[in-house]
Amino acid sequence: MTVGIVGAGVTGLALAHHLERRGVDHVVLEADSEPGGVIRSGRVDGYLLEWGPQRLRRTEPVAELVADLGLEDEVIEAGETKLFVYARGKLRRAPFSVEEFGRTDLLTWRGKLDALKEPQTAPADPEETAAELFTRKFGEEAYRNLIGPLFGGIYGSEPERMPVKHALSGVLEMERKHGSLLKPALKRAMAGGSSAPAISFEEGVQTLPEALYDAHAENVRLETPVTEIREAEDGYLLETESEALAADEVVVTAPADASADLLSTLAPTSASALARLNYNPLALVHLRADCDREGFGYQVRHDEGLDTLGVSWNASMFGRDGVYTVFLGGMRNPELVEESDETLGEIAATEFEHVMDAEADVLSVARLRRGFPAYDASWDALDEVRLPEGIHLATNYTARMGVPSRIREARRLAESLATRA
Repeated sequence: MTVGIVGAGVTGLALAHHLERRGVDHVVLEADSEPGGVIRSGRVDGYLLEWGPQRLRRTEPVAELVADLGLEDEVIEAGETKLFVYARGKLRRAPFSVEEFGRTDLLTWRGKLDALKEPQTAPADPEETAAELFTRKFGEEAYRNLIGPLFGGIYGSEPERMPVKHALSGVLEMERKHGSLLKPALKRAMAGGSSAPAISFEEGVQTLPEALYDAHAENVRLETPVTEIREAEDGYLLETESEALAADEVVVTAPADASADLLSTLAPTSASALARLNYNPLALVHLRADCDREGFGYQVRHDEGLDTLGVSWNASMFGRDGVYTVFLGGMRNPELVEESDETLGEIAATEFEHVMDAEADVLSVARLRRGFPAYDASWDALDEVRLPEGIHLATNYTARMGVPSRIREARRLAESLATRA
Protein backbone atom coordinates (compact mmCIF):
# COMPACT_ATOMS: atom_id res chain seq x y z
CA MET A 1 0.00 0.00 0.00
CA THR A 2 1.13 3.55 -0.79
CA VAL A 3 -0.19 6.58 1.07
CA GLY A 4 -0.20 9.91 -0.76
CA ILE A 5 0.10 12.88 1.62
CA VAL A 6 -0.84 16.36 0.43
CA GLY A 7 1.07 18.98 2.40
CA ALA A 8 4.45 19.06 4.16
CA GLY A 9 3.36 21.00 7.21
CA VAL A 10 4.01 19.42 10.59
CA THR A 11 0.93 17.16 10.23
CA GLY A 12 1.98 15.71 6.89
CA LEU A 13 5.61 15.30 7.92
CA ALA A 14 4.74 13.71 11.27
CA LEU A 15 2.41 11.34 9.42
CA ALA A 16 5.25 10.42 7.07
CA HIS A 17 7.50 9.78 10.06
CA HIS A 18 5.05 7.48 11.79
CA LEU A 19 4.17 5.66 8.55
CA GLU A 20 7.84 4.97 7.91
CA ARG A 21 8.26 3.60 11.43
CA ARG A 22 5.42 1.19 10.63
CA GLY A 23 6.81 0.19 7.25
CA VAL A 24 4.11 1.85 5.13
CA ASP A 25 5.14 3.30 1.75
CA HIS A 26 4.25 6.97 1.30
CA VAL A 27 4.97 10.13 -0.63
CA VAL A 28 4.50 13.74 0.54
CA LEU A 29 3.72 16.45 -2.01
CA GLU A 30 4.15 20.11 -1.02
CA ALA A 31 3.50 23.21 -3.11
CA ASP A 32 5.91 25.43 -1.17
CA SER A 33 9.68 25.50 -1.49
CA GLU A 34 10.28 24.69 2.18
CA PRO A 35 8.63 22.43 4.76
CA GLY A 36 6.63 23.52 7.78
CA GLY A 37 3.34 24.94 6.52
CA VAL A 38 2.29 27.75 8.88
CA ILE A 39 5.36 27.10 11.04
CA ARG A 40 7.98 29.63 9.96
CA SER A 41 11.11 30.76 11.79
CA GLY A 42 13.87 33.03 10.55
CA ARG A 43 16.10 35.98 11.26
CA VAL A 44 15.59 39.68 10.52
CA ASP A 45 18.52 41.95 11.30
CA GLY A 46 19.94 39.12 13.36
CA TYR A 47 16.82 38.65 15.51
CA LEU A 48 15.13 35.25 15.53
CA LEU A 49 11.42 35.63 14.73
CA GLU A 50 8.46 33.26 14.55
CA TRP A 51 5.82 33.86 11.86
CA GLY A 52 3.58 31.03 13.08
CA PRO A 53 3.35 29.29 16.45
CA GLN A 54 5.52 31.10 19.00
CA ARG A 55 6.01 27.97 21.12
CA LEU A 56 4.76 24.43 21.56
CA ARG A 57 4.09 22.15 24.50
CA ARG A 58 6.34 19.19 25.18
CA THR A 59 3.53 16.67 25.27
CA GLU A 60 4.28 12.98 24.88
CA PRO A 61 3.87 12.94 21.06
CA VAL A 62 6.19 15.97 20.74
CA ALA A 63 8.76 14.47 23.12
CA GLU A 64 8.70 11.25 21.08
CA LEU A 65 9.53 13.13 17.87
CA VAL A 66 12.25 15.18 19.57
CA ALA A 67 13.89 11.95 20.72
CA ASP A 68 13.46 10.19 17.36
CA LEU A 69 15.02 13.12 15.50
CA GLY A 70 17.89 13.69 17.93
CA LEU A 71 16.83 17.26 18.71
CA GLU A 72 17.20 17.12 22.49
CA ASP A 73 20.29 19.35 22.57
CA GLU A 74 18.46 22.05 20.58
CA VAL A 75 15.43 22.28 22.87
CA ILE A 76 14.89 25.46 24.88
CA GLU A 77 12.44 25.06 27.74
CA ALA A 78 10.54 28.07 29.03
CA GLY A 79 10.35 28.62 32.76
CA GLU A 80 7.31 28.87 34.98
CA THR A 81 4.06 29.61 33.18
CA LYS A 82 3.43 33.30 33.82
CA LEU A 83 0.71 34.75 31.63
CA PHE A 84 -0.98 38.10 32.09
CA VAL A 85 -4.23 39.80 31.18
CA TYR A 86 -4.34 43.52 30.49
CA ALA A 87 -7.48 44.55 32.36
CA ARG A 88 -8.55 47.82 33.95
CA GLY A 89 -5.45 49.54 32.61
CA LYS A 90 -2.91 47.19 34.13
CA LEU A 91 -1.16 43.88 33.50
CA ARG A 92 -2.53 41.34 35.96
CA ARG A 93 -1.22 37.82 36.37
CA ALA A 94 -3.52 34.97 35.37
CA PRO A 95 -3.72 32.25 38.01
CA PHE A 96 -2.45 28.75 37.21
CA SER A 97 -2.28 27.40 40.75
CA VAL A 98 -4.50 27.40 43.80
CA GLU A 99 -2.19 29.90 45.50
CA GLU A 100 -2.22 32.23 42.48
CA PHE A 101 -6.01 31.99 42.31
CA GLY A 102 -6.21 33.21 45.88
CA ARG A 103 -3.85 36.13 45.17
CA THR A 104 -4.95 37.24 41.70
CA ASP A 105 -6.41 40.73 41.38
CA LEU A 106 -8.20 39.79 38.17
CA LEU A 107 -11.11 38.66 40.32
CA THR A 108 -12.73 40.04 43.44
CA TRP A 109 -13.51 37.68 46.29
CA ARG A 110 -17.10 37.56 45.08
CA GLY A 111 -15.88 36.66 41.61
CA LYS A 112 -13.69 33.91 43.03
CA LEU A 113 -16.59 32.49 45.02
CA ASP A 114 -18.77 32.52 41.89
CA ALA A 115 -16.09 30.55 40.01
CA LEU A 116 -15.87 27.97 42.78
CA LYS A 117 -19.59 27.22 42.42
CA GLU A 118 -19.00 25.61 39.00
CA PRO A 119 -19.60 22.00 40.18
CA GLN A 120 -23.18 23.03 41.07
CA THR A 121 -24.02 24.20 37.54
CA ALA A 122 -25.80 22.25 34.82
CA PRO A 123 -23.68 20.32 32.30
CA ALA A 124 -22.42 22.02 29.16
CA ASP A 125 -24.82 22.31 26.26
CA PRO A 126 -23.12 21.68 22.91
CA GLU A 127 -25.39 24.27 21.29
CA GLU A 128 -24.55 27.16 23.64
CA THR A 129 -21.65 29.47 22.85
CA ALA A 130 -18.33 29.33 24.65
CA ALA A 131 -19.14 32.71 26.21
CA GLU A 132 -22.48 31.47 27.51
CA LEU A 133 -20.90 28.33 28.92
CA PHE A 134 -18.05 30.07 30.71
CA THR A 135 -20.27 32.83 32.09
CA ARG A 136 -22.90 30.38 33.31
CA LYS A 137 -20.37 28.08 34.94
CA PHE A 138 -17.77 30.48 36.35
CA GLY A 139 -19.58 33.81 36.58
CA GLU A 140 -19.59 37.05 34.61
CA GLU A 141 -16.48 38.43 36.29
CA ALA A 142 -14.33 35.37 35.67
CA TYR A 143 -15.44 35.29 32.05
CA ARG A 144 -14.89 38.99 31.38
CA ASN A 145 -11.55 39.36 33.18
CA LEU A 146 -9.91 35.98 32.80
CA ILE A 147 -11.43 33.22 30.70
CA GLY A 148 -12.68 35.39 27.83
CA PRO A 149 -9.33 37.14 27.19
CA LEU A 150 -7.32 33.92 27.51
CA PHE A 151 -9.62 31.66 25.49
CA GLY A 152 -10.46 34.28 22.86
CA GLY A 153 -6.80 35.25 22.61
CA ILE A 154 -5.68 31.70 21.92
CA TYR A 155 -7.90 31.54 18.84
CA GLY A 156 -7.90 35.21 17.84
CA SER A 157 -11.62 34.82 18.19
CA GLU A 158 -14.78 35.94 19.96
CA PRO A 159 -16.19 33.30 22.33
CA GLU A 160 -19.66 34.84 21.81
CA ARG A 161 -19.59 33.43 18.27
CA MET A 162 -18.08 30.02 18.99
CA PRO A 163 -20.51 27.13 19.66
CA VAL A 164 -19.32 24.75 22.35
CA LYS A 165 -19.72 21.74 20.04
CA HIS A 166 -17.05 23.16 17.73
CA ALA A 167 -14.78 25.14 20.04
CA LEU A 168 -14.79 23.04 23.20
CA SER A 169 -15.13 19.39 22.27
CA GLY A 170 -12.31 18.57 24.68
CA VAL A 171 -14.12 20.40 27.48
CA LEU A 172 -17.27 18.37 26.83
CA GLU A 173 -15.26 15.18 27.12
CA MET A 174 -13.56 16.41 30.30
CA GLU A 175 -16.88 17.23 31.93
CA ARG A 176 -18.32 13.86 31.00
CA LYS A 177 -15.32 12.17 32.57
CA HIS A 178 -15.05 14.23 35.77
CA GLY A 179 -18.58 15.56 36.21
CA SER A 180 -17.17 19.09 36.45
CA LEU A 181 -14.70 21.45 34.79
CA LEU A 182 -13.35 22.88 38.01
CA LYS A 183 -12.39 19.56 39.61
CA PRO A 184 -9.77 18.52 37.01
CA ALA A 185 -8.49 22.11 36.84
CA LEU A 186 -7.96 22.17 40.61
CA LYS A 187 -6.35 18.74 40.52
CA ARG A 188 -3.85 19.91 37.91
CA ALA A 189 -3.23 23.17 39.78
CA MET A 190 -2.50 21.31 43.02
CA ALA A 191 -0.10 19.07 41.11
CA GLY A 192 1.87 22.12 39.99
CA GLY A 193 0.18 22.95 36.70
CA SER A 194 0.75 21.52 33.23
CA SER A 195 3.10 18.55 32.99
CA ALA A 196 3.97 19.60 29.42
CA PRO A 197 6.32 22.61 29.55
CA ALA A 198 6.48 25.21 26.79
CA ILE A 199 9.47 24.70 24.50
CA SER A 200 11.12 25.96 21.36
CA PHE A 201 14.44 25.25 19.67
CA GLU A 202 17.68 27.19 19.31
CA GLU A 203 16.70 28.23 15.77
CA GLY A 204 12.97 28.39 16.32
CA VAL A 205 9.91 26.16 16.06
CA GLN A 206 10.54 25.43 12.37
CA THR A 207 13.46 23.29 13.50
CA LEU A 208 10.97 20.47 14.10
CA PRO A 209 9.41 20.25 10.60
CA GLU A 210 12.81 20.85 9.02
CA ALA A 211 14.25 17.92 10.95
CA LEU A 212 11.31 15.77 9.90
CA TYR A 213 11.90 16.78 6.29
CA ASP A 214 15.62 16.00 6.51
CA ALA A 215 14.85 12.59 7.97
CA HIS A 216 12.36 11.71 5.23
CA ALA A 217 13.50 13.86 2.29
CA GLU A 218 13.56 10.90 -0.10
CA ASN A 219 9.78 10.66 0.25
CA VAL A 220 9.00 14.41 0.21
CA ARG A 221 8.68 16.48 -2.95
CA LEU A 222 8.75 20.22 -2.41
CA GLU A 223 7.54 22.69 -5.05
CA THR A 224 5.13 20.01 -6.28
CA PRO A 225 1.60 21.34 -5.94
CA VAL A 226 -1.25 18.86 -6.27
CA THR A 227 -3.88 20.26 -8.60
CA GLU A 228 -6.53 17.56 -8.33
CA ILE A 229 -7.28 14.19 -6.78
CA ARG A 230 -8.94 11.70 -9.11
CA GLU A 231 -10.20 8.15 -8.80
CA ALA A 232 -8.15 5.46 -10.49
CA GLU A 233 -8.83 1.80 -11.10
CA ASP A 234 -7.08 0.67 -7.90
CA GLY A 235 -7.04 3.80 -5.78
CA TYR A 236 -6.38 7.43 -6.59
CA LEU A 237 -4.22 9.68 -8.74
CA LEU A 238 -2.63 12.84 -7.36
CA GLU A 239 -2.36 15.19 -10.31
CA THR A 240 0.62 17.54 -10.34
CA GLU A 241 1.87 19.91 -13.01
CA SER A 242 4.21 17.26 -14.43
CA GLU A 243 2.75 13.85 -13.60
CA ALA A 244 0.06 11.85 -11.83
CA LEU A 245 1.15 9.82 -8.83
CA ALA A 246 -0.77 6.71 -7.81
CA ALA A 247 -1.80 6.13 -4.19
CA ASP A 248 -4.00 3.58 -2.48
CA GLU A 249 -4.91 5.98 0.35
CA VAL A 250 -4.76 9.79 0.31
CA VAL A 251 -4.38 12.13 3.27
CA VAL A 252 -5.04 15.83 2.73
CA THR A 253 -3.48 18.12 5.35
CA ALA A 254 -4.14 21.43 3.58
CA PRO A 255 -6.30 24.33 4.85
CA ALA A 256 -10.03 24.04 4.21
CA ASP A 257 -10.17 26.15 1.05
CA ALA A 258 -7.22 24.36 -0.55
CA SER A 259 -8.72 21.00 0.40
CA ALA A 260 -12.00 22.06 -1.20
CA ASP A 261 -10.22 22.84 -4.47
CA LEU A 262 -8.49 19.46 -4.51
CA LEU A 263 -11.70 17.54 -3.83
CA SER A 264 -14.04 19.55 -6.05
CA THR A 265 -14.28 16.83 -8.73
CA LEU A 266 -13.95 13.77 -6.54
CA ALA A 267 -16.37 14.87 -3.77
CA PRO A 268 -18.16 18.09 -4.82
CA THR A 269 -20.63 18.21 -1.91
CA SER A 270 -17.88 17.79 0.65
CA ALA A 271 -15.71 20.32 -1.17
CA SER A 272 -18.51 22.88 -1.09
CA ALA A 273 -18.89 22.35 2.66
CA LEU A 274 -15.16 22.75 3.32
CA ALA A 275 -15.09 25.98 1.33
CA ARG A 276 -17.54 27.53 3.82
CA LEU A 277 -15.30 27.13 6.88
CA ASN A 278 -14.14 30.43 8.34
CA TYR A 279 -10.61 31.25 9.46
CA ASN A 280 -9.59 34.26 11.54
CA PRO A 281 -7.01 36.41 9.73
CA LEU A 282 -4.13 37.69 11.85
CA ALA A 283 -1.38 40.24 11.55
CA LEU A 284 1.87 39.51 13.38
CA VAL A 285 4.06 42.48 14.21
CA HIS A 286 7.48 41.72 15.65
CA LEU A 287 8.91 44.40 17.90
CA ARG A 288 12.31 44.98 19.52
CA ALA A 289 12.17 46.52 22.99
CA ASP A 290 14.04 46.59 26.28
CA CYS A 291 11.75 45.32 29.06
CA ASP A 292 12.38 43.67 32.39
CA ARG A 293 9.11 41.72 32.66
CA GLU A 294 9.28 37.93 32.94
CA GLY A 295 6.64 35.62 31.54
CA PHE A 296 4.99 34.28 28.40
CA GLY A 297 3.07 37.43 27.48
CA TYR A 298 -0.40 38.89 27.82
CA GLN A 299 -3.88 38.90 26.35
CA VAL A 300 -6.08 42.00 26.29
CA ARG A 301 -9.56 42.25 27.77
CA HIS A 302 -12.03 43.23 25.05
CA ASP A 303 -13.19 46.51 26.55
CA GLU A 304 -9.74 48.06 27.05
CA GLY A 305 -9.98 50.06 23.82
CA LEU A 306 -6.93 48.45 22.19
CA ASP A 307 -6.59 46.73 18.82
CA THR A 308 -3.97 44.36 20.23
CA LEU A 309 -5.28 40.85 20.84
CA GLY A 310 -2.21 39.68 22.70
CA VAL A 311 1.58 39.80 22.85
CA SER A 312 4.06 36.94 23.06
CA TRP A 313 7.16 37.73 25.12
CA ASN A 314 9.70 35.75 23.10
CA ALA A 315 12.44 37.70 24.88
CA SER A 316 11.75 36.31 28.34
CA MET A 317 10.35 32.93 27.28
CA PHE A 318 13.34 31.82 25.24
CA GLY A 319 15.97 34.56 25.58
CA ARG A 320 15.16 36.01 22.16
CA ASP A 321 17.10 39.26 22.54
CA GLY A 322 14.27 41.73 23.20
CA VAL A 323 11.81 40.25 20.66
CA TYR A 324 8.05 40.59 21.20
CA THR A 325 5.28 39.43 18.86
CA VAL A 326 2.05 41.45 18.71
CA PHE A 327 -1.14 39.88 17.31
CA LEU A 328 -3.76 42.05 15.61
CA GLY A 329 -6.99 41.43 13.68
CA GLY A 330 -8.69 38.13 14.35
CA MET A 331 -12.45 37.60 14.38
CA ARG A 332 -13.01 40.86 16.23
CA ASN A 333 -11.37 43.10 13.62
CA PRO A 334 -10.47 41.16 10.44
CA GLU A 335 -10.34 44.31 8.29
CA LEU A 336 -7.37 45.56 10.29
CA VAL A 337 -5.19 42.89 8.71
CA GLU A 338 -5.53 44.67 5.35
CA GLU A 339 -3.99 47.91 6.62
CA SER A 340 -0.50 48.86 5.45
CA ASP A 341 2.63 47.54 7.14
CA GLU A 342 3.33 51.06 8.39
CA THR A 343 -0.11 51.37 10.01
CA LEU A 344 0.04 47.93 11.62
CA GLY A 345 3.54 48.58 12.92
CA GLU A 346 2.51 51.93 14.38
CA ILE A 347 -0.54 50.44 16.13
CA ALA A 348 1.48 47.57 17.57
CA ALA A 349 4.35 49.75 18.82
CA THR A 350 2.09 52.46 20.26
CA GLU A 351 -0.13 50.03 22.15
CA PHE A 352 2.88 48.02 23.33
CA GLU A 353 4.40 51.17 24.81
CA HIS A 354 1.06 52.01 26.45
CA VAL A 355 0.89 48.61 28.18
CA MET A 356 4.58 47.87 28.79
CA ASP A 357 5.85 51.44 29.31
CA ALA A 358 8.72 50.75 26.91
CA GLU A 359 9.54 52.10 23.47
CA ALA A 360 9.64 49.55 20.66
CA ASP A 361 11.02 49.36 17.14
CA VAL A 362 9.24 47.40 14.41
CA LEU A 363 11.24 44.47 13.03
CA SER A 364 8.68 42.77 10.80
CA VAL A 365 5.02 42.81 9.78
CA ALA A 366 3.37 39.65 8.44
CA ARG A 367 -0.14 38.42 7.76
CA LEU A 368 -1.77 35.04 8.20
CA ARG A 369 -5.00 35.32 6.23
CA ARG A 370 -5.92 31.80 7.32
CA GLY A 371 -4.53 32.38 10.77
CA PHE A 372 -6.66 30.32 13.14
CA PRO A 373 -9.76 28.19 12.60
CA ALA A 374 -12.76 30.25 13.70
CA TYR A 375 -14.66 27.29 15.20
CA ASP A 376 -17.79 29.37 14.66
CA ALA A 377 -21.19 28.42 13.21
CA SER A 378 -19.59 27.84 9.79
CA TRP A 379 -18.16 24.64 11.29
CA ASP A 380 -21.67 23.17 11.00
CA ALA A 381 -20.70 22.53 7.38
CA LEU A 382 -18.50 19.63 8.52
CA ASP A 383 -21.69 17.62 9.01
CA GLU A 384 -22.00 17.57 5.22
CA VAL A 385 -18.54 16.14 4.60
CA ARG A 386 -18.72 12.56 3.35
CA LEU A 387 -15.48 11.43 1.74
CA PRO A 388 -14.91 8.39 -0.48
CA GLU A 389 -13.24 5.36 1.05
CA GLY A 390 -9.49 5.90 1.18
CA ILE A 391 -9.61 9.70 1.35
CA HIS A 392 -8.70 11.23 4.72
CA LEU A 393 -8.49 14.75 6.11
CA ALA A 394 -5.96 15.51 8.85
CA THR A 395 -5.73 19.17 9.77
CA ASN A 396 -6.97 21.83 12.18
CA TYR A 397 -10.59 21.40 11.14
CA THR A 398 -10.68 17.65 11.77
CA ALA A 399 -9.02 17.84 15.20
CA ARG A 400 -7.55 20.62 17.33
CA MET A 401 -5.08 23.25 16.24
CA GLY A 402 -1.63 23.50 17.80
CA VAL A 403 1.52 21.52 17.05
CA PRO A 404 1.01 18.82 19.72
CA SER A 405 -2.54 18.13 18.50
CA ARG A 406 -1.36 17.97 14.89
CA ILE A 407 1.33 15.43 15.78
CA ARG A 408 -1.07 13.38 17.89
CA GLU A 409 -3.58 13.18 15.04
CA ALA A 410 -0.84 12.22 12.57
CA ARG A 411 0.34 9.39 14.80
CA ARG A 412 -3.19 8.13 15.35
CA LEU A 413 -3.91 8.15 11.61
CA ALA A 414 -0.63 6.37 10.85
CA GLU A 415 -1.59 3.62 13.27
CA SER A 416 -4.96 3.26 11.55
CA LEU A 417 -3.50 3.22 8.04
CA ALA A 418 -0.86 0.66 9.06
CA THR A 419 -3.61 -1.78 10.00
CA ARG A 420 -4.97 -1.52 6.44
CA ALA A 421 -1.61 -2.06 4.73
